[in-house]
Amino acid sequence: MVEIDDETLLAGIAAGSERAFEQFLLRHVDSIHGYTLRLTGSRDDADELTQETFLRVWQRAGSYQPGRVQVTTWLHTIAHHLCVDRWRKPAAEPHEDTDHVPDPAPGPAGELERSRLAARLDEALARLPLDQKAALLLVEVRGLSLRDVAVVLGGTLEAAESRLARARRALRSVLEAP
Repeated sequence: MVEIDDETLLAGIAAGSERAFEQFLLRHVDSIHGYTLRLTGSRDDADELTQETFLRVWQRAGSYQPGRVQVTTWLHTIAHHLCVDRWRKPAAEPHEDTDHVPDPAPGPAGELERSRLAARLDEALARLPLDQKAALLLVEVRGLSLRDVAVVLGGTLEAAESRLARARRALRSVLEAP
């Protein structure tokens, strides 16, 4: 079976191919959901934002310009803009996402320490400004280049580098604290 590249799938989506959309969705949904989840900290918001991201892909696949940016950069830009829009809107009802509460069940010492570190990391990430958190997640978790991060965040390469450096410093200070 020959794997179809993302640009060909987007062309198919633009032409109305549900099969191309399904393949594209299956290929990228986990990555986009993970990104929106880490950025928002809410499973419900991440579910909605992921769905909206792929709705926009269906509606705007024809606007993708091959060679301008990578498909994954274009896709993360859509998701990022939706996250920023969600962040700017006041929440109707504050809610606490309990999906990130560490499991209190006792376990091996190593697992407990890993769980504590993960909780500290989640807390530190939640405190970062959205642009710094996005830069860090796009580089460290999604593997995008700083040039692609600049495109996603809508700024310069220098601004992306600065956001990433500030995010790393903030995380380092939190994680190095006793």
